[in-house]
Amino acid sequence: MKRAVQFTIRKGKAFGLALIVYLITYALAIAQDGNAGINEATMRVRSYFATGTNLMYAIGAILGLVGAVKVYQKWNSGDPDTGKVAAAWFGSCVFLVIVATVLRSFFGI
Repeated sequence: MKRAVQFTIRKGKAFGLALIVYLITYALAIAQDGNAGINEATMRVRSYFATGTNLMYAIGAILGLVGAVKVYQKWNSGDPDTGKVAAAWFGSCVFLVIVATVLRSFFGI
């Protein structure tokens, strides 16, 4: 009788081990590796990138116009720091255009 109980326990352990191995193998077989999700995210970011770049160009143009008006006002009022203000506004517009272009080339779009 004792042998029958031991055999049943061994049989139960073997069945449990086989069940665990089967479940792990099944989970690994149906699991995705994540490449599909990463590729989908990359595609979505790239699809919005052209719109974002155009938005940066538009913001640069608006800042350029605002800066031109400010510099014109300072120039007409005779402020001595007109050149410094003009350089700052021009620099910010150039920075926006360069950033948009560099990001576009960095991401290969």
